[in-house]
Amino acid sequence: MSPRRNNIKNTLNKLLEVLKKAGFDGFLLMIATMILMAYFLPKPGMVKEPVSLEEIANAGVSLIFLFYGMKLSVEKLKAGLSNWKMHIIVQLTTFLFFPLLVLAFRPLFVNNGFELLWLGVFFLAALPSTVSSSVVMVSIAKGNIPAAIFNASISSLIGVVVTPLWVGLFIASATGDFDVTQIVIKLILQVLLPVIIGISLNSRFGAIAEKYKKQLKYFDQAIILTIIYTSFCKSFSEHLFEGFTALELVGLAAGMMALFFAVFFCVGLLSRLLGFSDEDRITVLFCGSKKSLVHGTVMSKVLFQHSTITGIVLLPLMLYHALQLIAASIIAQGMARRKGV
Repeated sequence: MSPRRNNIKNTLNKLLEVLKKAGFDGFLLMIATMILMAYFLPKPGMVKEPVSLEEIANAGVSLIFLFYGMKLSVEKLKAGLSNWKMHIIVQLTTFLFFPLLVLAFRPLFVNNGFELLWLGVFFLAALPSTVSSSVVMVSIAKGNIPAAIFNASISSLIGVVVTPLWVGLFIASATGDFDVTQIVIKLILQVLLPVIIGISLNSRFGAIAEKYKKQLKYFDQAIILTIIYTSFCKSFSEHLFEGFTALELVGLAAGMMALFFAVFFCVGLLSRLLGFSDEDRITVLFCGSKKSLVHGTVMSKVLFQHSTITGIVLLPLMLYHALQLIAASIIAQGMARRKGV
């Protein structure tokens, strides 16, 4: 085998290894499987008796946030506050620049019958950053790992409040129904209260949650797959996807890729202008441009009362999640190579 072919093979193997570390593994295949199952076997996802899958998913959402809070150490969060300028840039990018960028394109969607699709993109834009894959990418590119862990953790915490505030502004116009009182009650009971209880239990059970984080990850994934299956069952039963052509879905994927690179470029430029070190700039790039599939899926259960539309709303997020892993993995590898790692 020629040296060039060996280099290509080694590069591909490294890329696959990075993608696996970042979460691009059998889980994404399972997501695709759930969507196909929802299309061909929608009835199990809509059965109400004796216990519906939707009720199981609702309980699972609360447990996910309980375990998330349990893994959050208040002491570690306090210790991470020292690099405040970088943290502010990451959080402003995540919760202000991202949503405003998508908001600027709203007129192109609302007048063409694609308002639900735009709502899905806006929902994605208002979500917190990922935790695991952001830290993995920063680690590969040799960035500031403690700062990445802090930003990913604090982003998830902020998102519990900020994401519903952003999305609530547009749910009524897109779906025709938005009961503020009901949403707030669900948000408190299913999200805020479990997180607060989890944080209060950190000192006692935090080490146990950390020890079994792999098993908790599988639990998170099982709940996410259940939510995706039930959501798409209802969306397919209402024929909500029949209005979209294959070309339009390809266009949506291209749009998600363009969104990732637009944010990535702007954040990189800003971090250079502010004089960040290479390590901090890498952290800002990866933490500021990535979005959490976990939080998006579980938050959709709380925010969207008419679950028939949830499949469409989650579609941009699932595309973005897969594409961000591929793009960020390639970029992180390139950065590592330039550093001679």
